[in-house]
Amino acid sequence: MKGYSTRQAAKQLGISLPTLSRHIADEKIPVPPVTEIAGMRVRMWSEQDIETVRKILPKIANGRKTRYQKLREKAAQAGAPVPHKSRRAKKKK
Repeated sequence: MKGYSTRQAAKQLGISLPTLSRHIADEKIPVPPVTEIAGMRVRMWSEQDIETVRKILPKIANGRKTRYQKLREKAAQAGAPVPHKSRRAKKKK
């Protein structure tokens, strides 16, 4: 059984280390227990741990995509257009 560090697990999952650390801190994904190796505290990820997280990742909501989600849901129910930012260039004074 091969063990991976958190950095290696993030690389296997195709996400950055800060993103994986953020999900761990927010308790959005299950993590292996902390073990002490040569005086350092690390998490040893197994292949099964990585596959479990790989199945959960698509279900985690991305904050950037949910900003106007409530407005879109209300508009879809009412049949009204969804508000958007103006794409016109601002005039210089």
